Amino acid sequence: MDKGSIVFNILVTITLVVIVATLVVALDTPQEKTSPYDRIREDQIHVYKDKIVIDISDASWASYTDTNSMDPILDFGANGLELIPESEDNLFVGDIVAYESKITSDLIVHRIIEIKYDDEGKYFVLKGDNNKTSDPEKVRFSQIKYVLIGIIY
Repeated sequence: MDKGSIVFNILVTITLVVIVATLVVALDTPQEKTSPYDRIREDQIHVYKDKIVIDISDASWASYTDTNSMDPILDFGANGLELIPESEDNLFVGDIVAYESKITSDLIVHRIIEIKYDDEGKYFVLKGDNNKTSDPEKVRFSQIKYVLIGIIY
């Protein structure tokens, strides 16, 4: 090999190493999460000496299996206040929802990271905060059972 070929091969190798290093850093860098939509107004929260009252109709109490997919926000001992969403227009990027998976038939609690449309209409892209990739299915409104409005430890 002549000197020019050796220099070229070294430059190509260095370029590939830089590209791979950049991808590793990008994939390992935490992505900024959008906060959930604020559904509880301050005037709905009443703090007394002996109790706290959150004035919300039709809320339900939920406990969660610690799968680590939503760490650190939903960790061991977390309990939640949930509402049944009224329509697909009441769900926003950043909301944490419980949905029935068509893949596992389980109720999964993950964050909405994107809202998209296809030939069937609106669908939601969900992801566990602690997961590397988004959930593998397009989640339709009919699958979403609850939206998380508060977390209590």
